Amino acid sequence: MNSFPKYDGNTHPDEWINDIKKYYNVRKLQSLNYISERDGEIVIDESNIIRYGSIVVLKHVATEKYLTSAKDLHYTTGSKNQLVSTGDSKLDPNALWYIYDDTYASKNYVYTKSDICLQHKVSKLYLGNCYYPQVLIFKRSQDKDQYKYHISPTSNHTEVSCINEEIKWKLIHSRMENNQGYLKSNDVVNISIKRSYDIDGPIQDGQVEFLRSHDIQFTIGNETFQEVVCHSERLGGTDEWCIELIKQA
Repeated sequence: MNSFPKYDGNTHPDEWINDIKKYYNVRKLQSLNYISERDGEIVIDESNIIRYGSIVVLKHVATEKYLTSAKDLHYTTGSKNQLVSTGDSKLDPNALWYIYDDTYASKNYVYTKSDICLQHKVSKLYLGNCYYPQVLIFKRSQDKDQYKYHISPTSNHTEVSCINEEIKWKLIHSRMENNQGYLKSNDVVNISIKRSYDIDGPIQDGQVEFLRSHDIQFTIGNETFQEVVCHSERLGGTDEWCIELIKQA
């Protein structure tokens, strides 16, 4: 149904209204670029929709480099966990991630704004943040723990690493071409995480921070890495990521 249905006087008004509704539904779905028509029926092209359990990559839009981690390569500052950076613009196994929901079993469509986890395919560790308790010693009162997050090597934002701690993220479309909630290959998203601790301990409504890469670098030995951090500043072009489907679940 490519053209608006015209009323010719021979069609029952209710049937004509139904044709109009069908026309607008098809137009709305076609704008998402994942349906077609076959023999008058709507056919959903599922090959482009990302499911939980799929393998994906995240390309930093501004630099066209992939979100990368390497097994047994660790920060020398902060948490000393397995480091995360934006590596080469060429795809390699260190840039592959499984995308899961919190059950790790579902193969349903991934919806934006729902909790997801990103598991590094090679190391099996998860993308996340890392907090730690710092003991404050008082002379005349009981000692007290304060909770802090490890900071990144160079810019002093929140460090991002591969761990199994604070690992729940949300993907939010940063552009208006898809407003239906499905996550499709080549969608451009902002990636956020909510802190589960503040300085005094566990909280429910913690600070929301966004995943960013930028031109700031750090070195380990003779190798140079492009920093990936989390921040609570104003969003910009360095906060956009293109999610690409590599293998469907």
